[in-house]
Amino acid sequence: MTVDVRAVTQSEFPDWNRALRTGFLRPPVVSEEEIADRLPHVDLGRTLGAFDRGRIVATFRSFRQEVSTVGGGGVTADAITQVTVSPTHRRRGLLSRMMSEDLAAARERGDAIATLIAAEYPIYGRFGFGAASWSTEWSVDVRRAGLDPRRSGRPEGGGRIDLTDAEEIREVGPEVHRRLAGVRAGVTDRTTRGWDVGTGLGAQGEPWREPYYALYRGESGEVEGYVSYTADDKWDDAKQPVNTATVRDLIAFTPAAERALWLYLCSVDWIATVRSGYRAPDDPLPMLLPDPRAARTLTHVDMLWVRVLDVVRVLESRTYPVADGLVLDLRDGDGFAGGRYRLDASPDGVSCVRTTESADLAFDIAELGVLAFGDESAVRLGRLGRVDELTAGAAARADLLFRTPLRPFSPDIF
Repeated sequence: MTVDVRAVTQSEFPDWNRALRTGFLRPPVVSEEEIADRLPHVDLGRTLGAFDRGRIVATFRSFRQEVSTVGGGGVTADAITQVTVSPTHRRRGLLSRMMSEDLAAARERGDAIATLIAAEYPIYGRFGFGAASWSTEWSVDVRRAGLDPRRSGRPEGGGRIDLTDAEEIREVGPEVHRRLAGVRAGVTDRTTRGWDVGTGLGAQGEPWREPYYALYRGESGEVEGYVSYTADDKWDDAKQPVNTATVRDLIAFTPAAERALWLYLCSVDWIATVRSGYRAPDDPLPMLLPDPRAARTLTHVDMLWVRVLDVVRVLESRTYPVADGLVLDLRDGDGFAGGRYRLDASPDGVSCVRTTESADLAFDIAELGVLAFGDESAVRLGRLGRVDELTAGAAARADLLFRTPLRPFSPDIF
């Protein structure tokens, strides 16, 4: 029988959640309280299910999202999440059908890009997505780090660290997060719902453990960053504390705030190890330590995947450090954004238009999101066979246009 793909109704939402849990190998039991908590925050018109004889066997959901671009601009995204296919219905094209329907609707709405966090790397490239940001997690051996205990807990330049609570984080955190988006590409907006769930209000995927919260205030008293973290309670055989502090969220929009919050965490009594959580690969943490080898890399992984739907809006949403012009020939098998475009950019402004001129570079649409957010080299992609250089030197010129001093950072998983 034919499997029907369509938006779910309110009465079908509990069954959709059971299918979601099945796909993610979680207990397929959904409480009425959980449904009541989640339903008001879901757009059912963008919540797709695949129905086989009335049973939901695949799930897919999207929502509106804002994503920061290079230079403090931003674009509207179709954020894709909660994608599953039940084990009984794999390899039947259900993901392709749901993705095609969602991306077509996003293009019709005028979304500039689609975004997602990929559970597995090989899945989404065939739909035009590329990994636009990466994340690294470190484990810091505080005792080896060599920090001066007389200085590490005292911020420089007149700033200060204040302990606080979840209520104040919900009050001041959104502005700090917004300011971070002004200095880093790849930051996705965090909704009120996101702030509530992240600070213990609303549904949780696991039992809630209240973290500690600390703010960094600059000399003027303005909050420039904050951190939330948990700590375990472990002692060795010599009755010495060997506790680990695990960062849940650290957002800072000034270098002083970043330095102060990391040094604070590494100076808390009884803490022997600090786990950083997912950070930008160029986070200052390791090099803040007198012995950077005390920061051991635990994970380095792709984070935000981007699928460009509107080339002009994406390329005109960001800034460029040098003046140059390139013609890009973009291949898009799904027909959403392919074609030839002329990009003329400088520190004073940017223009991107369709053209029939000869191309300087040619590549698949998946590579454009990677390049546009500044985290990849066109020269390197050329060496990988993913960018074709049609004009000598064009890849190196593209690197001067697209690369950024700070790598993209996507602190939120959705």
